[in-house]
Amino acid sequence: QVQLVESGGGWVQAGGSLKLPCAVSEYRYGVSNYCLAWFRQAPGKEREGAATLDSDGSTRYADSVKGRFTISKDNAKNTLYLDMNSLESGDTAMYYCAARGPKWYVRGCALADEYNYWGRGIQVTVSS
Repeated sequence: QVQLVESGGGWVQAGGSLKLPCAVSEYRYGVSNYCLAWFRQAPGKEREGAATLDSDGSTRYADSVKGRFTISKDNAKNTLYLDMNSLESGDTAMYYCAARGPKWYVRGCALADEYNYWGRGIQVTVSS
């Protein structure tokens, strides 16, 4: 069982930056054996994947955030991050961290894959 808790959301002006932490806990297989990801859902729109971080350290980004967002993990703190820069009003959404795995049961770490563990989400509002 993986538990994920997002924090750090809020309001920011367009062009600004925000870094979202997600505390990840898992006591059977270890967090390092999971694919981790950030998703977002804007009002009236479907949820979309923003970025993924595989157990081997490889990353994937949606075209809409590539070059502006960075996904990373602090292994000592078991915390996943989404560093968001050059924010636009279109980035306004609920942001969710998610996990998929463990890797020997569930392969792949793509934005379109199914994720079996989810946080509750945190709101990010970008004001133009």
